[in-house]
Amino acid sequence: MANATSAVSPLRRRMIDDMTLRNLSPATQRSYLNAMIKFARHFNRSPDQLGLEDVRAFQVYLVSQGISWPALNQTVCALRFFYGVTLNRAEIPERIAYARTPRKLPTILSADEVVRFLEAVPSLKARAALTTAYAAGLRASEAVSLKVADIDSDRMVLQVRHGKGAKDRTVMLSPQLLGILRTYWRLARPKDWLFPGRGDKPIDVQVLHSTCRSATKAAGLTKKVSVHTLRHSFATHLLESGVDIRVIQVLLGHSNLSTTARYTQVATTTIAKTQSPFDRLSLEVVPPG
Repeated sequence: MANATSAVSPLRRRMIDDMTLRNLSPATQRSYLNAMIKFARHFNRSPDQLGLEDVRAFQVYLVSQGISWPALNQTVCALRFFYGVTLNRAEIPERIAYARTPRKLPTILSADEVVRFLEAVPSLKARAALTTAYAAGLRASEAVSLKVADIDSDRMVLQVRHGKGAKDRTVMLSPQLLGILRTYWRLARPKDWLFPGRGDKPIDVQVLHSTCRSATKAAGLTKKVSVHTLRHSFATHLLESGVDIRVIQVLLGHSNLSTTARYTQVATTTIAKTQSPFDRLSLEVVPPG
């Protein structure tokens, strides 16, 4: 970042090393570097020659361009890291303000809508991956990163590795999901990655996002459905089934209970555990061929 076009300048190398030492995920590192490149190109100067007023002007510019609040806050994180860690200018980060993200209630699918959505997915692999995302409450990146060895049928758990914040956790493996994954394995025979993509890589996250859009339309749903919608639905359905919210917090990998508590605002009256919507999942969710 000695200049806006340098491939690997000493400054950029230092920032990469700083992020690596702090074990930031590859996705976070790419996001931070892209933000700093845009910052440098906006002023056509190296970011170590720019100060707090330049940061503020850049934030105003991004807002004027219609940047989303999450994207703006990701840029703020990158700027705070760069000035506070890489440049060791501790007085600057605390003065770079985060945007107050509008708090919206999550979109939730009913049990019927989940089944309709999954049945509209034509691909065996994508349907199994999205079913897993719902039945275990996974993020898209966590679902595609699963390996065959992460299925522990003895303890009835899935091992999620390097989730958000590079944290590992275990999540529930229901008997219904285990049966679906066994059927999927017999048909697809994955060896390493549970949902393999091209070469030796897992299926691309964008494949799941694209599949969600087409399946939503095919199922005739009016709600906008994403992988995260399935995760929201998982949490809400557990809450409605009588599962303690603190257990749901652990399953989702939330660091703050208040994040999980928002599902109490969209959950309907708690129903008996014997009527859990997860009983609706069956082998029929995975196509026979």
